[in-house]
Parts: sequence; structure tokens; C-alpha cells
Amino acid sequence: MSKPVEHGFIRGRRRWRAGLSQLVSIFAGVSLGLLMPLVEFGPTVPARQVTDMLVAVGLGLLGSIAVIFSLLFLVVQWAATTFTPRLTLFRDDPIVWRTFAFAVGQAVFSITAALAIGNRARVSVVVPIIAVLLLLAMLAFLRALQIHSFAAIQLAPVLKSIGSRGRAVLGAYYSTRGSESPSPPLALPADHTTIVWPNPPAVLHEIIIDDLLEAATVAQVVVVLQVMQGDTLLYGASVADVHRGSLSAPTFLDALVTRHERTFDGDPLLALRLLADIALRALSPAVNDPATAVQALDEIEDLLTRVASVDTAPTYITDSSGHVRVVLSRPTLDDYVQIGLDDVIASATTSPMTVDRLRALLMRLTTHCRPEHAAMLEARLNRINGLDGPLSPFDTVGKSQ
Repeated sequence: MSKPVEHGFIRGRRRWRAGLSQLVSIFAGVSLGLLMPLVEFGPTVPARQVTDMLVAVGLGLLGSIAVIFSLLFLVVQWAATTFTPRLTLFRDDPIVWRTFAFAVGQAVFSITAALAIGNRARVSVVVPIIAVLLLLAMLAFLRALQIHSFAAIQLAPVLKSIGSRGRAVLGAYYSTRGSESPSPPLALPADHTTIVWPNPPAVLHEIIIDDLLEAATVAQVVVVLQVMQGDTLLYGASVADVHRGSLSAPTFLDALVTRHERTFDGDPLLALRLLADIALRALSPAVNDPATAVQALDEIEDLLTRVASVDTAPTYITDSSGHVRVVLSRPTLDDYVQIGLDDVIASATTSPMTVDRLRALLMRLTTHCRPEHAAMLEARLNRINGLDGPLSPFDTVGKSQ
């Protein structure tokens, strides 16, 4: 039977949420700043002193905003030079943009409240109390941001964070039931039309499944995608085949969302790419830190083990009548092994510690994998054991990195 639409195709909205949180904070700051001076209950204090305090806090918070961006720049630069330039965990961490949004909102509140007080002689003590409470909350945000920044420049937390994100995406992409039967092959006519990518290189970030399914249903066609989320779309390259009819290229391309770089949202191969990059940098002659490579391989093994026994067959998406309309490919174990291990194997020849770890990884992975993957893993194990020459092109077939 055909599979229903799955939730493995995650739609990232973090950048939109970051901008929205800043707008909400500014609106809240203006509203609260206009309303607070109108409060009349409780003791009162001289308005001049409250105004001076609010102006000082508001201007001081502008300095904290500069500190946030300085910390962001330093941590991102550190991670790029120490781990891999593709590591953007701290840059995309919600705590960074929430702290920035809160600082902007509080600065707007302080300045707005100071202007709203105007020439009043006295104001309620509630106004400075609220300002102090917001300042304490801002300090809590800055402390949390500092803790996250420290974690973002340490090896173990970075590896754990990459592994956690990778496990989350894999859990959405694949069933955890090792006994799940593969999808039956879909009989399609040989004649088809091909849709190519007409734009400059871009990374496929999102496939809007609902829109694509609706378009294919209206046109009464079957769309077989040749690309997956995380793939780089190149000018003139095939992105989909349309069977049993025709579908306009603009209609199909409207269902694809691209970005300039890969993200964890719906890209199951990115975590392995990052872990392999960290291991490769550790094994380079300039760094020569095989223990770091071994730590990265611990996370790589965990991710590969989770994929080894699951069904990686294409996903068939049906319309309301049960007819297959969209076929989505998913990475196979060969793709994961190629990205996570092949480069590390080639670079580990001078590191006995790493070679031993790779041997143990492949031996354990062989016990978890499906029978059709055993030969592929055995070829890499033989290479490590020195029983075989370089891998043949057949062994290294996989998706481009």
C-alpha cells in the first residue's frame, strides 16, 4: 500500500519567528511604556528621578545589544575555525534572538515611559519597580546566552548538540520499526517529461508537500522527485520527472523552497556531514588530534545504527482517491556511510586509535544492518583491515555531499 504523507519534511520557520519576536517585543515595549505612567495606585516617587533612571537603563541596553552581536560574531568565528564553517548552531539558537528581542523591547519601553512621564511631578512606584524587574529578567537572559556561548565553543557539547539534532531529523524521516516491509515498486511508463533547475545554485531547504500534491492531483500526473532536502540544485540539472501527463515547471518550482546553505530542518545528512568535518579537521596534520576524531565517531556510529535497520524506500504520497501522485526519495544507508565514514577512513591511515575505532564501528554496524547492506559495509571493513584496495566506484555510489 502507498504511504501517507509523513512529517519528515520539516518546514523551518525560525528566521520568521526571530523577526516576529522582535516586532512583538517592540510593540509590547511601546504599549507598556505608554501605559505605565498612567498607573496611579500605590506610593509615588519623584518623576524626575524615575525619568533619569529610565533614560539611563534605555541607553545602557543599547550597549548590551552591541555585546550580544559581538558575542555572536566571536562564537560563530570560533566554531567556524575550530570545528567546521558549516556549523551554525549558535547563530540559529533561539536564545540569541530572544535575548536580542527582549533587549530591544526593554530599551523601547524605558525610552517610551520616560517620554510619557513628561512634566509630571510624581509617578507611581510601580513604574520603577517594573523597570527593575525587566532589568533583572534581561540579566537572566544574558546569563543564559553566556552559558550557551560557552557550550558552543566546547567539543563535547557541540558533538552532543549535532547528534541530538541529527537524531531528531532521523526520527521524523524513518520508521523505527525494523520489521517494516518496504514499499512495493511503482509501475510507471517510460515516457516522461523532465523538469530542470533554471536558477543559480541553491540548497533545497523545503518541499511544500501539500502544494505539490494538489498540483499533481489537478494535472492527474505522477511527480517523481530526483532531489532531496539538503541537495544542491544546479543550473540545468534534473529535479523531477513527470509521468502520465505534463506539469508546468513554474507550478512545480513554486513548491520548492531554497536557501544559500544547508540547515537541520528536514536534512538528515547534515549532522553526519558536520561530524565528519570535525573528525577530518582533527585528523589533519595541522591539528593531529585523533581523540577528537574518535569522539566524533561515537556520534556518527549512533546515527548510522539508527538508520541501518530501517526502511529507506521512497515515500509514495497519494491523493484522496488513493492514487500515487508524488514519489519522494530518501537517503539510504549507503549515502550515510559515504558521507559519515569514507573521508574519515581515507584520512585515518596514520592514526591507529582512529583505525581501531572505525573497525569496531563497522563491525557493530554490520550486526544491525539489513542484509542488502552487508556487502557495502564489508568492503569498507576490508579496506580498514588492509585486505582490499581502494573502494570501487560501485561501493561509493551515493548522494552528493
